[in-house]
Amino acid sequence: MAAVGAVSRALAELHARLAVVDGGAVADYIPQLALADPAAFGLALVSMDGHRYSAGDALAPLTIQSVSKPFVYALALAELGLDAVTARVGAEPSGEGFNAISLEPGTGRPANPMINAGAIVTTSLIPADSPSERFARILACLSAFAGRPLDLDEAVYASESRTGDRNRALAYLMRGAGSLTGDVEQAVDVYFRQCAVRVTAADLAVMAATLAGGGVNPVTGEQVVPELTAERVLAVMATCGMYDAAGDWLLRVGLPAKGGVSGALIACSPARFGIAAYSPPLDPVGNPVRGVLALRELSERYALHVMHHPGAAPATVARDLHGESVALVTARGPLEFTTTERLLSALADAVAPLPSAGGVVLDLDRVTRVDGASAAMVREELTALRRRGLTVAAVGEAGAAVLDDPDHVFGTRERALAWCEQQVAAAEAPAELHRPPPGGDAQHW
Repeated sequence: MAAVGAVSRALAELHARLAVVDGGAVADYIPQLALADPAAFGLALVSMDGHRYSAGDALAPLTIQSVSKPFVYALALAELGLDAVTARVGAEPSGEGFNAISLEPGTGRPANPMINAGAIVTTSLIPADSPSERFARILACLSAFAGRPLDLDEAVYASESRTGDRNRALAYLMRGAGSLTGDVEQAVDVYFRQCAVRVTAADLAVMAATLAGGGVNPVTGEQVVPELTAERVLAVMATCGMYDAAGDWLLRVGLPAKGGVSGALIACSPARFGIAAYSPPLDPVGNPVRGVLALRELSERYALHVMHHPGAAPATVARDLHGESVALVTARGPLEFTTTERLLSALADAVAPLPSAGGVVLDLDRVTRVDGASAAMVREELTALRRRGLTVAAVGEAGAAVLDDPDHVFGTRERALAWCEQQVAAAEAPAELHRPPPGGDAQHW
């Protein structure tokens, strides 16, 4: 079930604004993909705690296409090790398109596993006794990353197989160069099936979050691949995942990412979250226009660039219930996107059992730093709680930064709880009983 709150509202606002963006063209070199609705647009985000957020067509089915590449690469690394895989597939940015002929002179190695040539070799490396077993292992891996059983879109697979001559040509060229061994037609057929696995943007967000979380699926808790494997996959995604736009992407967005011709796009914020977008119209590089715009704006708004310095220690969040009507949520340390999302989730859980006229105290007295975007997220959530009829109080200087009523900000937790309990108890009393106790406001630190 998707979580609600400031993150959901941010995705919804972004979705509404970018849904009207024109530009790009739906991929038509695979005829079945040309049938996609160009207006379809979905966003989904999954945090390291397994909290799910979405907007728009996040549950619309699509085929995974090239977004499968990092996950199959992860399977190959986990099974064979880095040295065995890099002996057959490089890890250097090609600076070329996804279907380019990009082979290393002398060895015939494809440049990296994110272009088609490299992905075909990577798929062929998955240990199996038959093509059907190889695909079954790949499908099981993708399903583990998604946290649910995935299936094959037979119509898209058939369409890819009928029109996949360029991929076949790449495979035969690599077979001649020695980087691809085994039967070419079988290798390419498994690759076509891999690309035709059916997912949703919500699935892709879980998959991205699993890579971002060191290989642990945040929804199921399963260790899908080793942590070191996930780390290596993220490194290749950062440098090669966006094809010949990889450098500009890393400069402007700064997140390991991978796009696909079905309109899918994933990005991973290590130890923070995974995010996915779905929008069929593609830019000239082959990435979804609306998805690229959405990720660029989110990265700028919430300072998500991997090179951004987040501060010292992460914040800790705790919650408690005082009596039956007042909740207490406490945070310590710096507040940035990850810890703010955790704080908002704890806040939502804390107020869920409260009566409609209950109260909540947000103790931020030991918060060392709160950035502007995080302050705005918390402020928006507290405003929403007050509109629901809850009494809201905050503690500390950081509390004054997130609550727009200074009369409801206190110097100590005890004063805030006492005032909040008084307000809840006197909800039906005359208005003059609803004033803060003397000396309890934010003016007296």
